[in-house]
Amino acid sequence: MIMNGKVVLVTGAGRGIGRAIALMMAQEGAKVVVNDLGASIGGEGNDISPAQEVVDKICSSGGEAILNADSVSELSGAEAMIQAAIDNFGRIDTVVNNAGILRDKIFHKMTPDDWHSVINVHLTGSFNTAHVAAQYFRQQESGSFVFMTSTSGLIGNYGQANYSAAKLGIVALSKSIALDMARYNVRSNCISPFAWSRMIGSIPVGTPEQKQRVDKLKEMTPEKVAPMAVYLASDSAREVTGQIFSVRNNEIFLMSQPRPVRSSHRSEGWTPKTIADHAIPALKGSFYPLDRSSDVFSWDPV
Repeated sequence: MIMNGKVVLVTGAGRGIGRAIALMMAQEGAKVVVNDLGASIGGEGNDISPAQEVVDKICSSGGEAILNADSVSELSGAEAMIQAAIDNFGRIDTVVNNAGILRDKIFHKMTPDDWHSVINVHLTGSFNTAHVAAQYFRQQESGSFVFMTSTSGLIGNYGQANYSAAKLGIVALSKSIALDMARYNVRSNCISPFAWSRMIGSIPVGTPEQKQRVDKLKEMTPEKVAPMAVYLASDSAREVTGQIFSVRNNEIFLMSQPRPVRSSHRSEGWTPKTIADHAIPALKGSFYPLDRSSDVFSWDPV
């Protein structure tokens, strides 16, 4: 019972990865606030029945859980989630920021609404819940955040400028929290999950290559991601902060973070011409290709 006595908020916990995390948190002894407003993949509508089913499943197994159907994209919604934890369980120990939507479009066809809707749920939503929880974490001098990023942001993907920007922004948010709140024993880490979910199910399969990619993803269930989230929330991970992990079926990766890879120096300074003649030829060998996630993770999941 690695989470015994802990209180956890899991956003987007009605389905997929969030559901698997909420259930395993409860199995490991946590009291869980199951947040999900039940919107569609694109963020429209609401249906709380999936989240209610998660709550019922936890409670019927002897655990403790409550439902919250507020939106992470509103600060008032985040306040209500955290307050629900305080009112019902007396404290908050971990926030798992998992809620998300997709509005995939090739960049020149992406509308401002497509952009803002995805940013508001993923990035602003992660800020909102973390911002509210941080006030309690600071007072109690303990707490942990688990953020969900994606290789769409870490590496790249077609037709996901909004999603990729949000997910890479989440990495910077998590790292900043880890730095700013270390003095209060607050930890923050990211998981980049590979798992078949409702969101992944919306990926187009118009070519044989796309179908092959999706078929591989179907092999990777949300239940494979949950153990890492539970571990990062637990006291066993007390020395783990500011990191990015990727979980791919039975594989766990520690992902790199940007650092200098090569340099070029000219004591008299640079001009556009000397950059073209000297700097770029010296640096070009370390340029990154226009990779997508599937190019980097090119082998079958194990």
